[in-house]
Amino acid sequence: MATSPPYPTYPPAPTGSPAPGGVLRHPHWWQRTWVRYAALSSLLALSGLVILALVRQQTGTEGFLVGLGLAVFPVPLLIAAFRWLDRVEPGPWRNLAFCFAWGACAAALVAIIANSFATHWIAVATADPKGADTLGMTVIAPVVEESAKATAVLLVFLFRRRHFTGIVDGVVTAGVTATGFAFTENILYLGTAFGTDQSDGGHGGIASVTAATFFVRVVMSPFAHPLFTVFTGIGFGISALTAEHRRVRRTLAPLGGLLLAMGMHSLWNGSTSFGDGYGFFAVYGAFMVPMFGLLTWLVISTRQRELRTVRAELPAYVVAGWLTMPEPFVMGSMKARRLARDHARDRLGKAAARTVAEYEAYATSLAFLRHRGRSGRAGADFVVRERELLQELWHRREVARPALAHAGHTLAGAVLWGVPPMYGHGHGYAPGHGPFPVYGHHPSYGAPSYGAPSHGAPAYGAPAYGAPGYRPPAYDPGPGAGGHAPHPAVPSQYAVPSQYGAPAYGRAPQAYASQGQAAYDPAPQVRVTPTPPSTAAGPPPSA
Repeated sequence: MATSPPYPTYPPAPTGSPAPGGVLRHPHWWQRTWVRYAALSSLLALSGLVILALVRQQTGTEGFLVGLGLAVFPVPLLIAAFRWLDRVEPGPWRNLAFCFAWGACAAALVAIIANSFATHWIAVATADPKGADTLGMTVIAPVVEESAKATAVLLVFLFRRRHFTGIVDGVVTAGVTATGFAFTENILYLGTAFGTDQSDGGHGGIASVTAATFFVRVVMSPFAHPLFTVFTGIGFGISALTAEHRRVRRTLAPLGGLLLAMGMHSLWNGSTSFGDGYGFFAVYGAFMVPMFGLLTWLVISTRQRELRTVRAELPAYVVAGWLTMPEPFVMGSMKARRLARDHARDRLGKAAARTVAEYEAYATSLAFLRHRGRSGRAGADFVVRERELLQELWHRREVARPALAHAGHTLAGAVLWGVPPMYGHGHGYAPGHGPFPVYGHHPSYGAPSYGAPSHGAPAYGAPAYGAPGYRPPAYDPGPGAGGHAPHPAVPSQYAVPSQYGAPAYGRAPQAYASQGQAAYDPAPQVRVTPTPPSTAAGPPPSA
């Protein structure tokens, strides 16, 4: 089970523009969120009704139903494959639903109307219907269809930027859009093939046109449209990974991906028009299958790199007291994540498993956010976003941490929950040994480029990990984690190692706070009293 965190997590902000007296004006009706959602939903619904009528007109009712029943076969497999790729940092379902609906309704409608109009115009202008069909299939259709599908990727990139952070997000967005488009197109082709069989006397079996069309489009090449459009998604993913000041690369990468998608699509469509039919099999075996394998390897390797990023970035929050020792190890392993969810489900039910999944998703988003900050790609809302993610983790800690500790213990063997030498005076393992990876010294990058002060001062006060003004508490792995004694609190001299930099939201307080004094916080006008909160309380509000 992969659950995306609930979105958005931003606190509600005032809407409208300030009046001269400083009072917010009410937004215009077309600026309201529900109006935009309603307009988009209405557009997609209208497109769906029109495309339904057009396809039914071309195939007939019986042909439409046959095409629909056959075209649905590859859809669950393709959606499941793209969701699997997106499990490291799963995005919300509504984004994927929009992409599929756009591909199946809006993009398909644009393609049918534009392709038919352009092909008819060329046939009339050149008095060569056969040549117009070939030109429409190899030039017009790839340009129109890939542009229509790319529109969905562009919309998600522009208006759901928080969910579009890299190549995997681009691949998933583009792939799901193309899956919806291929679904509608397969209904049309299979329904038409069925009508041809009926008009020829109702011949059925494997020698029928319907069976041949099903074999070529559904069995041999269900990945064709997703493969083309994935190039566009990769281009947008590269743009998302590029720093904002590199405007040329951010602009050319999506355009280059779109051109590659059009070229691949054109080659695929044109393969049926040369070599007496053998050109199709030549292009399929020599080009499409190797390209599919190459892109699969690229996406899976990118997914593994994302897991390594999680393992590399989260230790900074272990040091600051927000996360526990096993968590970077567990978050960097999909097997460990699944084991933690299963453990929570077995002991506390489905709601607990969902909580653990949300905790994993928030921790992953936190790691990627920090990685973007260190790479100079964080937005102006970095500190606010970091605070929100840390608060979401805090609220779910009671359920998630025992399950994560169990997963780490199970996969790592007999665990002593010690502190590696980097974090403090560990016990039980020498450097480089033990069940958990040793988070060695990163190359020094000093103050984060996203605005944290060079001395590591927290922007929002000390983290409320346990009692405010105290050192991070010892972590008890809880039942099922082997019954080991909790490790000592992290010594203050290891609280904020310079090679990681402090999380912008806060860090472990100074040692003298444990003696009952108010914790010192370098942020202006921020002091935290040493009164312990209840266990249900979250981090203190920002100053």
